[in-house]
Amino acid sequence: MAMEGRDVMGYPDSQEERSDVHSTAVRAGKRTYFFDVKATRNDDYYLTITESKRRPGDDASYEKHKIFLYREDFTKFAEGLQEAIAYIVAHKGEVEPREDEQED
Repeated sequence: MAMEGRDVMGYPDSQEERSDVHSTAVRAGKRTYFFDVKATRNDDYYLTITESKRRPGDDASYEKHKIFLYREDFTKFAEGLQEAIAYIVAHKGEVEPREDEQED
């Protein structure tokens, strides 16, 4: 995972040096997941995964959690995710996908 403000292995050390390449948003109940492909200074790609959840109250603020995933970790990440999902399905069964909810 990257550390903000550092130039590690050619990865960007500031927000201005990152280039957005592609974005996908997935709404899941009260949460939205963002899958953002970004480019480094060296024109390599990496993925940021952001979970955004609206905080209760009138201030309309959002709680966000983000991870950075680099190409060299894609295979191991995908294997770990598939293993964890398979474990849950084996022990708790499949679940119907949630229907999209409209937030006010």
